[in-house]
Amino acid sequence: MTLNPHAYLLIAGTFLLVLAQNLFLPSAKAEEVDTLAQSILEKADEIRFPRDSFQVEVAIRTTSDNQPEALHRYRVLSKGNENSIVLVTEPASERGQAILMKGRDLWIFMPSVSQPIRLSLSQRLTGQVANGDIARANFSGDYHPRLLHEENIDNENYYVLELTGVDRSVTYQKVRLWVNKSRYSPFKAEFYSVSGRLLKTSHYENFEMVLGKLRPTRLIMEDALKQNEISVLDYSNMKLRNLPDKVFTKNYLKRLE
Repeated sequence: MTLNPHAYLLIAGTFLLVLAQNLFLPSAKAEEVDTLAQSILEKADEIRFPRDSFQVEVAIRTTSDNQPEALHRYRVLSKGNENSIVLVTEPASERGQAILMKGRDLWIFMPSVSQPIRLSLSQRLTGQVANGDIARANFSGDYHPRLLHEENIDNENYYVLELTGVDRSVTYQKVRLWVNKSRYSPFKAEFYSVSGRLLKTSHYENFEMVLGKLRPTRLIMEDALKQNEISVLDYSNMKLRNLPDKVFTKNYLKRLE
C-alpha cells in the first residue's frame, strides 16, 4: 500500500508531537517540583531564624565518652545570610575572639594576634558544631533543594528534601532535611561529605514562640562517626536589632559590645 504525501505529513506530525511531549513535559514537571522544594526550604528557614537583622545568644554544650562536658557561649549578630559576627563570651580564656562572615568568607580575630586568620565554613568551631552552623542563618542561600518524597513519622507528615551545595565553599556538600508538612518547621537534618558519607545528624527541639513564630530553641547534633559525641545548642534572648553594613567590617569589630 502506498501512502500519499498528506498521510506522510500526518504521521510525521504525530510522531514529532509525541517526541516533544516526551522531551519537554518531564523537564517542566521537574522544574515545578524544584520550585516547590525551594518554597518549602525558604519557609523552613523563616521558622529557624528571622529574615530581618537579629541578635541571639547561643550556648553549646558538648559531651563525649570519658570527657568532661565542654561549655561555650556565643553572641551572634546576623543580617541576611551574607553578613554575621560570632562573638565568644565564654570561656573567659577565649573571650574577645570574634568570627566575621561576609558572603562565604570567614575570618577569626584574636586579641593576641594582630592579623585576622582566614577560616572555612566547614571548619570545626567546637564539638560537632562547624563555623557555618552558627555563622550562616539559612540553607536556601547555600543549597539547591530537591523534593525526594514525603514521610510519616509518629503520625506527622514531613517533606524530605535533598540539598546540594551551590559550590565547594558551603558548610556541607549535601544535606537531607525533614520539614513538617503542615507547619514548615524543621524536624531533622543529616549532613554528608563530598563522598556521600554521613557526618552528623541534627534534631530541632524545644519549639517556643519567638518574634512571632514558633521556632526551635534547641539543636542537638550527633556525630555519626564517634558514638556518644553530642553537641547541644541552646538559643536564647533572640531579638531584632538594627545592624548597618558598617558593623560587618574588620575595623568595626573592636567597637562591638
